[in-house]
Amino acid sequence: MNTGTFGPLPRRTAEIVAAWQRRALEEGRAGHDLFTEWNALRGELRDAVARLIGAPTGSIALTTSTTEGCNAVVAGLRLRPGEEVVTSDVEHPGLLGALRAWELDVRIASVRDRPAAEALDAFDEAITPRTRLIAVSHVAWTTGAVLPIRELVSREVALLVDGAQSVGAIPVDVEELGCDFYTVSGQKWLCGPDATGALYVRLDRIEALKMTFPSYASWEDVASLEPWPDARRYESVFTPAGSTAGLLASIRLAEEVGERRFEAARAMADRCREVLAQQVDVVTEPGQATLVSFKPAEPADTLVRRLEERGVIVRDLPGLGWVRASCGFWTSEDDLERLVSAL
Repeated sequence: MNTGTFGPLPRRTAEIVAAWQRRALEEGRAGHDLFTEWNALRGELRDAVARLIGAPTGSIALTTSTTEGCNAVVAGLRLRPGEEVVTSDVEHPGLLGALRAWELDVRIASVRDRPAAEALDAFDEAITPRTRLIAVSHVAWTTGAVLPIRELVSREVALLVDGAQSVGAIPVDVEELGCDFYTVSGQKWLCGPDATGALYVRLDRIEALKMTFPSYASWEDVASLEPWPDARRYESVFTPAGSTAGLLASIRLAEEVGERRFEAARAMADRCREVLAQQVDVVTEPGQATLVSFKPAEPADTLVRRLEERGVIVRDLPGLGWVRASCGFWTSEDDLERLVSAL
């Protein structure tokens, strides 16, 4: 129950990753045919991610994490030290670190201790005429709250969304949301291999977002160093072939399960909140996403270790003294009973 960190690997994904490693051992990793096949897989994966989040062709770059995507955007906007950015007090270091590295004037919207319905008011209190960028999670990694992305778009400031806890957990349509940039994690709710992810860049923002960490993959013509005309120019690494194929397999599994996976995951999160509330002080409001955080009666790190000894994997949230449980469409009543029994 810690998909907010790493999701469970589907059997097919693990087998595909292992098959590619076997090929690398037996065939070598530098042959023309294998590289051509690998490159084709990268194209298929971009298309699959685009379908997953409702993005148009050409708007997806493959990354290793949401952190990489956040850094690519903050650096690529070429914000100068002292320029104003608005974020919130429920953000992950993967996003906050990118803002701090550029010595920006960061204004914090205080949403953690307010009802989710009041989050937009908190952002409006923080946004000023000087604000150059709003950088915020779609789902807060600490409280599980769904933040008002669509409403923030109407503030007409560049909007970067950290999708680490949303893509694969709740429905996401970036064109409907209207944001400028959206990051995707592969290893969490998509149940993909380690170090996989993607970055969505709205097509009309591509020329304005500078390349800051180009690689061999960034160039359409490597001889002349002519960059790809689309989001591929932001690809700073070649994700390993096995990981590429593995994430593609995991996304295809999600597509097979269909849209009902979101309803099932939300139902289990609601049920998790309900059963936990009988024993502990639950932080997460009803009707949010698929994370459920609570305040334990003992130190959070101690409880997490004790639960792991009982075969229940959750995590503590640093600096808060909270414990967080994750519920996917694969979560069962038995899982919840084991969690409550272990508590």
